[in-house]
Amino acid sequence: MNASARCLLLLGLIVTASVHAADSTDAALLQRGRYLATAGDCVACHTAPGGKPYAGGLTVPTPIGNIIATNITPSTTAGIGHYTEKQFSDALRQGIRADGQRLYPAMPYTSYAQVTDDDVHALYAYFMHGVAPVDSKPTPTRLPFPFNIRLSMATWNLLFLDSKPFTPDPAKGAAWNRGAYLARGLAHCSTCHTPRNLLMAEQSSRELAGGAVGTWLAPNITSDANSGVGGWSEQQLVDYLRLGHATGKAQTAGPMAEAVEHSLQHLEPADLQAIATYLKTVPAQHDPADTRAVDSWGAAFDGIADQRGTALPDDAEQWSGAQLYDAHCASCHQVSGEGSFDGGLPPLFHNTATGRTDTGNLVMVILEGIRWTDATGVHMPGFAHALSDHQVANLGNYLTLRYGNPAARITATQVANLRSGGAPSHLVALARLAMVVVVVVLILAIIVLWRRRRRRRTSSGQA
Repeated sequence: MNASARCLLLLGLIVTASVHAADSTDAALLQRGRYLATAGDCVACHTAPGGKPYAGGLTVPTPIGNIIATNITPSTTAGIGHYTEKQFSDALRQGIRADGQRLYPAMPYTSYAQVTDDDVHALYAYFMHGVAPVDSKPTPTRLPFPFNIRLSMATWNLLFLDSKPFTPDPAKGAAWNRGAYLARGLAHCSTCHTPRNLLMAEQSSRELAGGAVGTWLAPNITSDANSGVGGWSEQQLVDYLRLGHATGKAQTAGPMAEAVEHSLQHLEPADLQAIATYLKTVPAQHDPADTRAVDSWGAAFDGIADQRGTALPDDAEQWSGAQLYDAHCASCHQVSGEGSFDGGLPPLFHNTATGRTDTGNLVMVILEGIRWTDATGVHMPGFAHALSDHQVANLGNYLTLRYGNPAARITATQVANLRSGGAPSHLVALARLAMVVVVVVLILAIIVLWRRRRRRRTSSGQA
């Protein structure tokens, strides 16, 4: 082989190696982007029931109206296929679409603002090259006035958006910083678990102290021993995030079950451990109503024994809590509420579901049930169609009295509100009233200024 042939062969090998290296790098980048998108739980909000992944169309109820999730596939006609990486970054971290319109913070860009440039790059690569394009455009969001004025979000962002990416704390270890980055950023824990003010912004002074997610309560997950997870071990937190339940503590339901199903259970063990490490250090936020740990209430109790031999009332509306429990719950949770012997079905005592004075989640679990996310496939059916509001209240009060916090109360009115989607919000009316007040004040100010000028001119003329 002459020198020219050897040079050509060597050049070919170099080019081939470079191509393989590029392919490997691209594959690794897409895989990393997929993982980050999973950590961000993007699929949960941007996929409608029965719809294609990331094609949008999911209705997200909020106190100011329904927000329709958009198509974020790389479709150039219906999705984000025409976005540059800069435009993708602006939408993700600043809440600004490619057309300059503002997003509503139902899309948690206030949390995603913490995501690093490198992770944004990986996410962009994944959404542009790892997601199948879907050419269907969901119905656009149409909120009532004045919230339909998207430009108002620019002012909201000036007040409430911290656009600085996450900065590691050198005084903390690598695990803590990784956990803080994930919990504050992609996992956007504060979006649900932090209460919001009248302007729908997170109350930073009460970080992770508990917040409303539609009809569900995202509970306190600060380090407080009674109200939060201060009494949980890191392993129990990891189990909860990975399996959807922690023995002797709690089980996921509602939106948190979805987060475990679509996101958290797929994270690396080290990342789950890091999140648990971080959560154990979040400053405690205590609810005075929690006089003891919410997962410490109750004990085994057989309330069915004294019902045996007693005829049931003909009208099921008159059944007692114990009778309702016997008919609908005891076959799984056992007569004394101790759950199944293998732990697959949880006990009803020492359980946050029955230990909170806020009984909304307990009502929602009775109405909608629980679908666990681990491999066992265990679930609890909902009883919304089988039980009336009065029956749900009777059953729920029996559960809290015998197995949970006896100070907790459930009313039929509360059940009816939750069944119908929650109590109506007054934010729209308040916003419109505020605008009327502002307009009236401006008109009065203009009138006062006009009169002052008129008086000055009159005084000048007389002089």
